[in-house]
Amino acid sequence: MHPINIYELTRIKDYQLMVRLERQMSKRGKALPVKEWELDGLKSLTDHLCEVMEEGSRLSFYYSFIMPKLGKEFDLLRINDDAIINIELKSGNVSDDTVRMQLMHNKYYLSTLGKEMRFYTYLSVPDRLVRLSRTDKIVDTSWEELASALEEQENCYDSDIEELFKEDKFLISPLTDPLRFLRKEYFLTSQQRDIRKQILRRIRQKDNGIKAFGFSGFPGTGKTLLLYDLAMQLSEYNDVAVLHFGPHVKELAELDERLKRIDFYYCDSDNKIALNKEYSAILIDEGNRMSKRNFDEIMELARKNNAPLIFSYDMEQVMSIDERKVNGVPLIEGIEGYVGYKLTNRIRLNSELYTFIKRLMSYTEKSHTKYYPSVSVAYANDDVEAETLLRNYIAKGYVYIYDDKVYPKDSNNMPGAISAMSSTCKEYEKVLMVIDGSFTYDNEGFLRGRHEECVRNIFHGLSRAKKEIAIVIKDNIYVMDMVLSILQK
Repeated sequence: MHPINIYELTRIKDYQLMVRLERQMSKRGKALPVKEWELDGLKSLTDHLCEVMEEGSRLSFYYSFIMPKLGKEFDLLRINDDAIINIELKSGNVSDDTVRMQLMHNKYYLSTLGKEMRFYTYLSVPDRLVRLSRTDKIVDTSWEELASALEEQENCYDSDIEELFKEDKFLISPLTDPLRFLRKEYFLTSQQRDIRKQILRRIRQKDNGIKAFGFSGFPGTGKTLLLYDLAMQLSEYNDVAVLHFGPHVKELAELDERLKRIDFYYCDSDNKIALNKEYSAILIDEGNRMSKRNFDEIMELARKNNAPLIFSYDMEQVMSIDERKVNGVPLIEGIEGYVGYKLTNRIRLNSELYTFIKRLMSYTEKSHTKYYPSVSVAYANDDVEAETLLRNYIAKGYVYIYDDKVYPKDSNNMPGAISAMSSTCKEYEKVLMVIDGSFTYDNEGFLRGRHEECVRNIFHGLSRAKKEIAIVIKDNIYVMDMVLSILQK
């Protein structure tokens, strides 16, 4: 979206026409649902600025901008190379504490741009203008002071504001960016924050019995980030344990080394889970990978430590029931008094890739997407051609995620190749995978492989991609035809 001249917008008194004009000016994809009182407040703000500024009628702002994926909204933003000016609009008797809380949240989110920041709120009904001071207090200010700040802000940004808020600036994985996670250079979505708030509130309630919570979601919905953020919150005053059912990756070892108040344990179904000391909370990552034995051991540890349990686990509805790894899920959701949440906002995956992966897994999955410019597909008749194609894609910056059961020939010798298991909880700009002749689609439209794990690895491997996907289909004309049908709906 683009900035709009607020004087031009507020000259129209008809509310519906004003909404339509705003869409035209900002170049939004659809009309913005705006409350009438907010537009009245915007007009009053504009009139005040025109009274104290010679060029007040020329002021442009980004109006009602929402940060991608995070859902954080700002009423008015004005940005140049050095500074950001944010003005919020309120009506009615709003307390200073409420105003301050909103501006502090705005300050938190806008800090990613690394610029000087000034924050104001205009309360239209009492006709009051306030600002956030350098000591983060709400103080009354004058229109002349705001005008002076706006006049100092020259050569303001006037292109698409979303270019300034690229997702990789504030959406991270603790296992891909451990240092940024440790420096708290990340944000949670409104949904993640709400789930965190509810879990923490319930944990603090004094009642008997094991408290068990969990959240599920497709890859890319931010389960790992939320779980690790909860671990950080709960470890402020007491030690907590994180049980990780996945590969022992160096990034996790780095977190373990640096976060002394959190102890990480690498778990698998073949070994007994034993904790070194008592913990105030036990968090389980990749809970869907648990065996019945693991689950029983964790429940016993929770009783022994009198510690709440928090699980994160995958949703796999896009795969056939036979191909879902369900060991841990029914055990978790069957705990007496269990409180579960579902993460639905796809943080990492863009909607194009998400839709394609769902259709690849289940050909009958409904979709309105007709164009997949970020998906590439190539065909190989044999291993030699497959290797040539893989190396070509790797040279373009794709990360090859391999499954030995699908394409075992020297898979781990490919430059930068990573196994499907090791890719868990990580993310990459571009992902490359192989689908061989053992795959097909069943009568219900689900993708099937030689082994149940093969389809899961395709699903989770492709879901590691942030921007682009490439698939090399080897010796499988049928699947090639189906994939092209998806891509060329």
